[in-house]
Amino acid sequence: MQRRDFLKNFTTLAPSPTARAQATPTTGLTKYSGSWGNAQVLHLLRRTLFGVKESEISTFKALGLDGAVNKLLAIDTTPPSPPVNYYSNGSTIIDLAVPAGQTWVNAPFNNDLSYYRRRSVKMWWTGMLLNDTTIREKMVLFWQNHFSTEGEVIYYEQMVYKMNALLRKHCLGNFKTMIKEVTIDPGMLRYLNGYLNTKTAPDENYGRELQELFTVGKGKDSHYTEDDVKNAAKVLTGWRIDASTVTSYFDGNKHETSNKQFSSFYNNTVITGKTGASGAQETDELITMIFQQNEVAKFICRKLYRWFVYYDIDSTVETNVIEPLATIFRNNNYDIKPVIETLLKSEHFFDTLSMGCQIKSPIDFVLAYCRQTEITMPASSEYVQNYNIWGNIQYYAALGQQDINDPPNVSGWPAYYQEPQFYEFWINSDTLPKRLTFAYALLYVGTTISGFKVIIDVLAFADKIPNASDPNKLVDGLAELLLAVNISSSVKAIIKSALLSGQSSDYYWTDAWNAYKANPNDTTNKTYCTNVLRAALKYIFELPEYQLN
Repeated sequence: MQRRDFLKNFTTLAPSPTARAQATPTTGLTKYSGSWGNAQVLHLLRRTLFGVKESEISTFKALGLDGAVNKLLAIDTTPPSPPVNYYSNGSTIIDLAVPAGQTWVNAPFNNDLSYYRRRSVKMWWTGMLLNDTTIREKMVLFWQNHFSTEGEVIYYEQMVYKMNALLRKHCLGNFKTMIKEVTIDPGMLRYLNGYLNTKTAPDENYGRELQELFTVGKGKDSHYTEDDVKNAAKVLTGWRIDASTVTSYFDGNKHETSNKQFSSFYNNTVITGKTGASGAQETDELITMIFQQNEVAKFICRKLYRWFVYYDIDSTVETNVIEPLATIFRNNNYDIKPVIETLLKSEHFFDTLSMGCQIKSPIDFVLAYCRQTEITMPASSEYVQNYNIWGNIQYYAALGQQDINDPPNVSGWPAYYQEPQFYEFWINSDTLPKRLTFAYALLYVGTTISGFKVIIDVLAFADKIPNASDPNKLVDGLAELLLAVNISSSVKAIIKSALLSGQSSDYYWTDAWNAYKANPNDTTNKTYCTNVLRAALKYIFELPEYQLN
């Protein structure tokens, strides 16, 4: 197997399905002590944010490894302002309960407006993903994929929002606490039929997914049985939803009060049946029993590894990374932050074989494109414009097969679990042209949304690259910022040729750029620089390497 280099496997459309490389990194969780340059900073930020701005490189570089990771992990725990009524237009869409610009999250359910409100959650969240400069939103997306629920199935807009808020609250907190809250969350109870689970008609959906997808997984060392699924379902009988308050409650009359015997995988534990309100205690006992299994920690650490590093976990990675991470997880009583901190500061994370080996997810692609090129957005007070622009960005991610808040099923997006393709699911003959359509539109003509034109200001973007008047430095700077892997000198020569309009002398660009800078209102120089920059960027966006992260 060769190094993690997708490039040799790219066809004219995309990477081919088998792209793992010559050597698995043998590095482990020893703290990284190597060079701390632009390459390392960019790698860290690409994996923890959604794209990197040029100015962020120097900011995080100055902090050093510890400072940079600590800054990323210093998330704001204050609940953000919730989504608002952006949709009232005074004619066809009227919300009598919620004035325009105000939040609807505490308003009564409205069947006629539910679609628009659920849509506003996606728009709002896209804005959060785009603007956060910590790891928070990357973690919220991770947990939404892990605890996969479909907003269209939940349907009730307040429940959809509340689930997102729950994941945000616990994204770097305690996993065991999060499991308990997810288990009795109204949205999850509705999505996996937990609110229909009664002693007379036990529903096994959540009891199964709690084990298979959320805690112990279905790996070679996970040996729970069908009887364990059935008994977990019995333990969970009685949880109900109060739709008027968007809360859950326990109804002891619906609860199965018999003893629940679990298999040898769970040390033959018996959860004693309880009556009345005490029946709710069985849920805590079930979770405690599950978390006594070492496989919980390993399962979650494998998922975090695939999210932040790479999808292939062989015996070397299992021994050097997963098992010690799982030990850290258990020793910290299932707190998530120490695991992430250790991984992001490790030799393994900064191993050159761990760089540029992911394919950008659709949401990463569209958001990174906007952040890298620093597309200007409306003032925060212009909420209708912002919501509709965020909605347009989210729409293109959905076209690429990643519809946030509506993953395809309870397993989440196949790119994070389906062997052997994993990330390579993201690129095919349908999705790649849609990515390029998004890139071309914002590069050349832009799109006007709610009266605001969204387009790359290529002149302002180039001006952020140090020494932009030197075509060699400009090409190097663009390649470093936009591409996660090194490109050959011949590829750089093509990009440079675009800046020079096919001429051979550097001064063709230098003179034009300096003339533009001296007189930005001169139409001739401004037009020339705009056109050649667009040509150079178009070539970069079309490179297979631009799909990598």
